[in-house]
Amino acid sequence: MEAKQYDAIVVGAGFAGLYMLHKLRERGLSVRVIEAADGVGGVWYWSRYPGAKCDSDSIFYNFTFSEELYKKWSWKDRYASQPEILEYLNFVTDELDLRPDIQFKTRVMEASFNDETKSWEVKTDTDEKFEAKYFISGVGCLSTTNIPPFKGVDTFRGEKYHTGRWPHSKVDFTGKRVVVIGNGSSGVQTMQEIAKEAKELTLLMRTPHYVAEARNHPLSKEQQEDAFNNYPKIRDAFFTTPGGIHLSTTGKSAIEFSAEKQKETLDHVWKTGGLALGAVYPDVGVNKETNFVVSQFVRNKIDEIIKDEHTAKQLHPDYYITTKRLIIGTNFYEMFNEEHVHLVPLKDNPIECIVENGVKLRNETIECDVIVFATGYEAMTGSLLKLNIQGRNGQTIQEKWGEGREVKTYLGLTMENFPNFFMITGPQSPSVLTNMPSAIEQHVDWIDQCIGYIESNGLQTIEAQRQAEITWGKQCDDIANSTLFPHTNSWYTGANIDGTQRGFVIYVGGLDNYRKICDEVAANQYDGFEFEKVYDTV
Repeated sequence: MEAKQYDAIVVGAGFAGLYMLHKLRERGLSVRVIEAADGVGGVWYWSRYPGAKCDSDSIFYNFTFSEELYKKWSWKDRYASQPEILEYLNFVTDELDLRPDIQFKTRVMEASFNDETKSWEVKTDTDEKFEAKYFISGVGCLSTTNIPPFKGVDTFRGEKYHTGRWPHSKVDFTGKRVVVIGNGSSGVQTMQEIAKEAKELTLLMRTPHYVAEARNHPLSKEQQEDAFNNYPKIRDAFFTTPGGIHLSTTGKSAIEFSAEKQKETLDHVWKTGGLALGAVYPDVGVNKETNFVVSQFVRNKIDEIIKDEHTAKQLHPDYYITTKRLIIGTNFYEMFNEEHVHLVPLKDNPIECIVENGVKLRNETIECDVIVFATGYEAMTGSLLKLNIQGRNGQTIQEKWGEGREVKTYLGLTMENFPNFFMITGPQSPSVLTNMPSAIEQHVDWIDQCIGYIESNGLQTIEAQRQAEITWGKQCDDIANSTLFPHTNSWYTGANIDGTQRGFVIYVGGLDNYRKICDEVAANQYDGFEFEKVYDTV
């Protein structure tokens, strides 16, 4: 079968793929987006579990590249729900007329660089072949679901679901005994909804996490109009703040305040809700004393809220706050005061297997009608590894990265030996430590401008230099090692996947600093890259 020819192939039709398509089409390139689902949305297409919401204020959780587009959409709530985010992405798709260039129900099975033609050859599960000068991943960091290899999963006679692959129709939990395995963001969010229906709800918890109150509420007309009027400020935050979003902060270390003032400030943030708990003191991620102040504040809140002292202590996190993704929920701790909600820690009573009627632990069997796997994703590298990407001489990403344990990139955007391949919010970029639309816009804009440079200068390929990768990796490690992040095992480091452990593969220096670095690289004629020039411009 003859390959279909395009200038660029983009994988994924979520935030990243949609904006990448729009930018490259504006540049006059022919683009094909390949998407496994039958609709746009990316992770928001699949993660339909009850309670699913973004954890950034919705006024920031959208594109800002177009003021006209921004002002055509109004969010209903402070934190947008999955159905509303999916509706928004469909709105963007139609407003920009992107659908004709997206191929749905198609999965990339392999992509390989042909050194003779200087092009990428892409094969799909529909037995189609594509060929393009540029190959761009928009699969993101959190799209490959992880179900730990529990023995006996197939023997369970009840219903089982994964939060990352939820059915499109409503799941009715009325009168049922439900077990939720995992208490990350999806577990916390879905439990608060399941508890309203279930006869019994049991959380099987490996590690307690810090859960801040969301204080979600409908946005008034005045608040919506205020967001429109503050568009320049919201747009500016995408590029001038560490997380791409404005959060309330004192701008000072906690140790500069009295204990009374610390409590007053943290109480205010708790009542206001949201992610500001992790930003109110900017040194929370590097200063152990400040971190203890904030961490202990949450532990004290847990003790205040939960009536049973033993349960409260079991829910005490013991790691540095913010070194795992801070979770926001609604009445999560209050839920454990309800008689039908139970907590079972797994540290000394681990899961042995799934059985016909429930989950068998070392010391007991939890009988149930439904199992919800809120066990997260093969984060950061999982989705890229599953694309079966081969660079020069057939080298795979798996080989280059040691199956994900030795990640090597330049700027988290490109790799040596993989010409004209770009990753949107890839490992060693700020990615999940930011408001994701902010990071996506910055990445896509940079990739688009880089491709523009290639095209206008008569270049055939761009490729990261090996030394640039080494230097960038060291820079990422040095910054991470100056913080508290490496002291905690988390999905940031792959610790949630059995048998997988790697270094810290996120640039933690902030989106604002990262943007400056990327811009300087571009301004210096793409310092750290090599080019092949095969024809002259006219």
